[in-house]
Amino acid sequence: METTCLIVNPAAGRGEIHAALPDLRAAFSARGISTILETAAPGEEEELAAQAIRAGTQTIVAVGGDGTCGRIANAILRSAVPVRLAVVPAGTGNDFAKTLGVNRYAPEQVVDLVVRGVATRIDVGAADGYYFLNSCGFGFDASVLEASKGVRFLKGNAVYIYSALTKLFSYRGTEVSADGVSSVKNAPMLMVTVSNGRFLGGAFKIAPHASVLDGKLDVCFFRDSNVAARVALFLGAMRGTHIGMSSVSAASVQHLALTFPTSPLMEMDGELRVARSRTVELTCVPRALSVVAAPGAIV
Repeated sequence: METTCLIVNPAAGRGEIHAALPDLRAAFSARGISTILETAAPGEEEELAAQAIRAGTQTIVAVGGDGTCGRIANAILRSAVPVRLAVVPAGTGNDFAKTLGVNRYAPEQVVDLVVRGVATRIDVGAADGYYFLNSCGFGFDASVLEASKGVRFLKGNAVYIYSALTKLFSYRGTEVSADGVSSVKNAPMLMVTVSNGRFLGGAFKIAPHASVLDGKLDVCFFRDSNVAARVALFLGAMRGTHIGMSSVSAASVQHLALTFPTSPLMEMDGELRVARSRTVELTCVPRALSVVAAPGAIV
């Protein structure tokens, strides 16, 4: 029985993974790994991962973007079986692949890491009954992700940059109150991001000081303001220099509760969800997931 399998999302990266599948199969087959499962419907990664875990798989290689990684991670965490997660980056933003240091890795390099067998346990976030690897965002963040679904003429980071620019001048903001960050009162916010990893939307260094080993989540509150201030925030978030701006409040927390006027739309590892209630509780689960990463990448 093979102890490693690949789960491929053929729709990842706007479907560009199709052309790479033959080389992907060859790279893993050359090292004795030939079990490759492909999703046939959106969101099927979680069920395929659960089936693989029940069959005794010890390492699952996610071939896709942040959504694919997140759904497979949820299956692993719900199973309570110590299965390792590796990633062949094939999505639009590949934020979690950046955290693992494999965002520029070819399949041959990823399989070398998998065969080497070295793994690191990292923190994950939990919110509204789901786990997240990278980020959970509200307000502008979720609005940009929603807008990006209709952008078919761009690829990679350009999708999120373009979508953010189109929403930058039209998004109205949202009221948020926070329990767990004493410096933040009920106020209109452009966006709230709760991060485990450092990156968001491929091009944005949204939590430049975040660590997946510290047992904390990095939360940023972006107070709403005029257009000029929004543009400054946009540029600052791309560079990771927004922390310290007068309209940004940041904190490192183990637990946080956010309350909105109505059940909010939220972005979670590149997927959109509607929260089950007006209040969303977010928690860091320390060292919950075993991952295969590039040497020295995990911080």
